[in-house]
Amino acid sequence: MKKRIFRLLIQGALPAVLVCVLAFPPDIFGQTTQQDHIVSSQSLQQQLEASTAARQRDIETLSSFLSSPIAEQAMQDAHINPVQITTAIPTLSNQELSNLASRAADAQMKFTAGIFTSHDLLIILLGILVIILIIVAVR
Repeated sequence: MKKRIFRLLIQGALPAVLVCVLAFPPDIFGQTTQQDHIVSSQSLQQQLEASTAARQRDIETLSSFLSSPIAEQAMQDAHINPVQITTAIPTLSNQELSNLASRAADAQMKFTAGIFTSHDLLIILLGILVIILIIVAVR
């Protein structure tokens, strides 16, 4: 009888103990130090500042493009509320904002260089406005 109980205990308890021991890493309760982190807090702070600065640049680029006389006329002709567009710009994600700002800067540069006519710029501008309105409407 004792052998049978001992055998059942070994067959049942030993695997359970082994699972518990092997399931957790040995340093699970160990204290981590500043040197254990892969990315330092200073590096994270710099990345955050760079991301914020890039976002602010993109907002300024897009806002200046949309505040041009051609853009204001296009919004008026399309019956789009400029205040709605201006308030929608900061709600865009970083990727959406970066994409639209680069398109606006490229269109402005090509218009200044004479590659685009005012009609071409107007079409691009209306496309950007529609994209902004769609993004805001989806949210």
